[in-house]
Order: sequence, then C-alpha cells, then structure tokens
Amino acid sequence: MLPFAESDARGGADRKSGDEPVTDHAETQTIDAAERSDYGFQADVARLLELMTHSVYSERDIFLRELVSNSADAIEKLRFEAVANEGLAAQAGAPLVTIALDKEARTLTVADNGVGMSREDLVAALGTIASSGTRAFLDDLEAKGGADKGGSLIGRFGIGFYSAFMVADHIEVATRRAGAAEAFLWTSEGKGSFQIAPLAAEDAPAVGTRVTLHLNAESDEFLEPYRIEQILREHSGAIAIPIDLVEEKGKEPRRLTDGVALWTRPKSEIGEQDYKDFYQQISGQFDEPALTIHWRAEGRTEYTVLAFAPGSRPYDLFDPQRKSRSKLYVRRVLISREADILPSWLRFMRIVVDSADLPLNVSREMVQNNPIIGAIRKAIGTRVLKELSDLAANDAEKFAAVWKNFGAVIKEGLHDDPVRRDEIFAIARFSTSQHQDGGRSLKDYVENLRPNQTAIYYITGDDKKRLASSPQLEGYRAKGIDVLLLDDPVDAFWVTSAVGYDGKPFKSVTQGAADIDAVPAPEGSETPPAKASADVALLTAVLKETLAEHIDDVRVSTRLRESPACLIANDHGFDLQLARMLQESGNKGAFGKPVLEINPSHEAVLALAQKAKADRAGAEDGLWLLLDTARIADGEAPIDAAAFAKRVAALLAKG
Repeated sequence: MLPFAESDARGGADRKSGDEPVTDHAETQTIDAAERSDYGFQADVARLLELMTHSVYSERDIFLRELVSNSADAIEKLRFEAVANEGLAAQAGAPLVTIALDKEARTLTVADNGVGMSREDLVAALGTIASSGTRAFLDDLEAKGGADKGGSLIGRFGIGFYSAFMVADHIEVATRRAGAAEAFLWTSEGKGSFQIAPLAAEDAPAVGTRVTLHLNAESDEFLEPYRIEQILREHSGAIAIPIDLVEEKGKEPRRLTDGVALWTRPKSEIGEQDYKDFYQQISGQFDEPALTIHWRAEGRTEYTVLAFAPGSRPYDLFDPQRKSRSKLYVRRVLISREADILPSWLRFMRIVVDSADLPLNVSREMVQNNPIIGAIRKAIGTRVLKELSDLAANDAEKFAAVWKNFGAVIKEGLHDDPVRRDEIFAIARFSTSQHQDGGRSLKDYVENLRPNQTAIYYITGDDKKRLASSPQLEGYRAKGIDVLLLDDPVDAFWVTSAVGYDGKPFKSVTQGAADIDAVPAPEGSETPPAKASADVALLTAVLKETLAEHIDDVRVSTRLRESPACLIANDHGFDLQLARMLQESGNKGAFGKPVLEINPSHEAVLALAQKAKADRAGAEDGLWLLLDTARIADGEAPIDAAAFAKRVAALLAKG
C-alpha cells in the first residue's frame, strides 16, 4: 500500500509530508549526479501543474491544508501498520506534524513521523495520478474554465501535493519508509520532470517525510508565523494529530493544536465555557450562544454535528450576498468554510459538520454536490428544527430571544420549505392586534377563535404599530376577533402559499369583503354598522367617477367603525402589501387598482355626501382628500403631495 493517495477515500495520488522537529530544513542536500535518477512527469501530471494555480483551487493557502492533511494520513497509516509490527510505532514515537519557517532561506517545511515512502512510492505517488479517468477530467476542466465553471466535476483524484507548486518554484521531499534503512530525496521545479536520489542518513528523517517548499516571490505571506497559525487553526485545527510551529531556524517549536477536535470529545467532558469559546471562534461574535446542539449520527451515514444559535443578530443576516457559515470537515480536515449544509431559512446557525463517509476530493470546494451531503443536509435541518421546537416547549424565555433575532428568517421556511411547514408553524410566534408584544403561537390563536370564526385573519405591512391602528381592523376589533400583525417582508409571500393551519385558512383583512357578519360581538360592546343613506349611495357613484384613474370601485364598508375610509384589495388579486412590494420591484400598474371603502355613518362622509349632492364641483377637493387620507392611513403617500397640501391648507382656512 502506498503511504497515501491510493486509499478509496482519496482515489488518486495525495502525497505525504513531514517528520520529527526540523533543524536543517534550509539546506539543500547535495546529491551525486551518478546516483540521481531523472524522471518525466506523467503527461497528465504535467498538464495538471499548468492548470493548478487558476483552475483547481480558488485560494492559494489551500496548499498548507493539503500538506498537513497528507501528513496526518501518513501517520494514520503508520498506526495501522504498527498493529502488525509494534516496532514501527516505537521507531516513530508520538505522532506529530511540524511546520518550520526560514525567512532567510525562504523555505517552508512540513514534516511528519508517518509511514514515509520508498523510491517506488515516490515514483508512483509524486509522478503519477493513479486513475484511468485523469485525462478526461483534465480535458473537462480546461474546457469549462476551471473550478468556478466546472460545478459538475466531482473530483476523484488525490492531488493535494501538487497544490504546493502554487506557492513554490522548487520542492524537495526527503523521506524514509518506516522499517527501511534507505532514504531518498525527491526534487522538482514542477516544469515537466523530477529527480529521485538516495539521501544520506544524517540528512534524512528517522522515519516519515519532510517536504521543503522554496517559496516563489509572490508567497512572502507564508513566511509569517501569524499567517501560518491562522491557516492551520482554521483549516487543520481539528486534525487528530498535534501540530507544532517552528517560527524561525533554531527556535524551539510551539504547539498550535493538541490534535483533539472539540466535537469529537464526549459531551460529558465539555464544559459550557468550552462551547462558548468555540462558538466565538467559528462565529466571529463575542456574545454567548442562545442554543448549543451537539450530536453524533450513526447508521448508513456517520457524521458529527456541533451547531449554535447566536445570541444576537449578525449585521449581515439579510445581505443577499451573504454566504453560509457552515463548516464541513471530512475526518477532521476542513473541506469548506461555506458548505451548503443548512436550508437558507436556518442560515443564522453556526455549524460544524464532520463526516467519516465523504471523500477528500480534488475539488473540495465542490464536495457539497456529493449525494451523501444531500442526506446529511436533510437530517441536520430536521434535527435543528426539532431542537428549536424543544427549546420553545421547555424554555419559552430563551426561545423568545431566538425568535426575536431570527424569526423573520425562520419564517422564510414557511414559503421555501413546504415539507417542514407544519413543524415551522409549531414554533412560529406572532404579534397580534390583541397581543402586540408578540409571543403568540398559531395554536394559541386557534384555541381562542370567536364563535363562527372560520379563518385566521392577518394584516401585512412594514410597521407593527401602524398595522395595529389600521382602519381595516376596526370591525374585527369590534367583534373581538384577533388579527395577526405581520410586519416582515417574507410574511406577504408565505401567507399566499400556505393552505392554512389546523383546518383554518389564512385571510387578509385588507383583501375582499369582510366576512365577519356571522361572528357575534362581545355582549354590549358594539353597535351594528349603519345602513347607507340615499346621499351616501350617490356619493359612492360620484367618488367612483371622479377617482376612476386610481381606484377600481367604491363601496360601503361593513368593517369601518371610527375611520371615514380605507383601501381594500380586490377579492381575486394580491393583498395590498404584496401588490405594493411587487410594484416597487418594477411592475407598476400590473396588479390592478384598490377598492375604496367608505364608512356610511362617519360624519365626514355624511357631510361630503350632502356637499356632493348640492355642489359636485365644490365637493371635489373633499373627494380627493378622502382618497389621500385612506392612502396615508395605509402607509402610502398622497396621489399628488402638492395638491394634497393645498387642499389641506384650504380646509384649514375655512375652519
């Protein structure tokens, strides 16, 4: 078995790196030319090296993740071989990966005390991509313009080692196979050929591999200890092998990671402060998590999940360019910082997923297309939703804080995720006309329906206080009917796609005729609305004729009690708020005109009716004022702001 690359998890030729702490990595070993063997790269490898910088990886710092990952694999392989040969483990000592920097020599070295390589291993692993499909892969990659355009290419080749040529113009690999006396040095400039020669014992690692990168002029950042530490903590901090950093030649190594990922430890061994520190590390926030979820899934697919609901709302929660904050690991190797693990309506969660079943692919940025991810994504979404449900049932105060921060996002699932809609309805909380502070569930609402009430009534808008005082609510308030106050943008959409809840449909109080006549008012609390007089009937005709450009119809209202007029959407159209939002997106006039309802018992309407009967021309300003005040009450501007101001001024002068 090769020291790396040919495992079924990687498929191709991932090479291995590292050894014990490095002290002489800056010197280039001197090799007698007579002992050196020259090789040409396999043709596909040569093409791959040309494509590497711009086509396969989107970030150059990936090379360090690959080298450390390969080192960890080599150590794991030595552990496996040591089961049959205990002497190998004793020879290697405690597992360790060491990164060493030398600014003067411009070298970066990755060393491990893993299984190492023989001459044959070096030829096979570092000169060949072991897959019959390599040529087709490279042809497709070139044709599609690289990883950004090749989303359908699922990587099957372990080429992590070659990524080092993105930052180095010369690479040396010193290695000794575990249990062997001979050591070898592999060298290449990545331009079509490589050399392998015997390596003197004093220049070779005792066991394992040491990869020395002679960095190119564009890679100064990788000589800075803080940059290496940043990369290692983010990409390789969860690898189950300790990692040391030698910041400069001759300096003592400093331990960066202890080789134990938090999520791999039993929950009983993890304290609240440990979870808090890890949450702050992965989220970049300094608050405390409102909810911590940690579990291991076993069965057909094995993975571990550590997820947090933040204690405060991130500033970019509604940024359309915002990417997921889900980190995906495969056997504790970071594959993606922005994996598509959660449904978009759970994007506020901070989550780490570590899978034992996913392959470490050539294009790790595309690994989320693997079908295993689909199963993991579905299971995690269901589990997180269950945990939120449990929190809502067991700790109402904590859940209220979560809903306050992220309820507007969770409600997106009511529209985008119909399969889970019932479960989301169970945790959704609302403000209502009778409970404006919020916290009302749909279960609470349905349990308090008025006699003969057949629907769940709602009103949508962008200001809860204005919604609570909307004239459209007056008749419902008089009947003792509670109304949902929906002031988030997504509310205008999910109410149109949701069939209903507990057999009760959702119905807008700003659309169509009010259907609440059968609902009895609380005893002694309401005077039935007055019937329209002949003068008011005439007024409706005059209004319809005068305002025809802006309204579809005028009718006597059964919902108004205190206000003179209000606007209502047509029975078979869009709710007023949804129509307004769609019009603002560039579809002006495409959703019809509203209906103007007037209160037949309001003194302003009665006075205007008499005026219109006696002097229609003199009543015109009043007709326009009636429409404009209805628009203002609905959160819209008057038809003509200047004309409205003049009419109000004239009215004040008369008064």
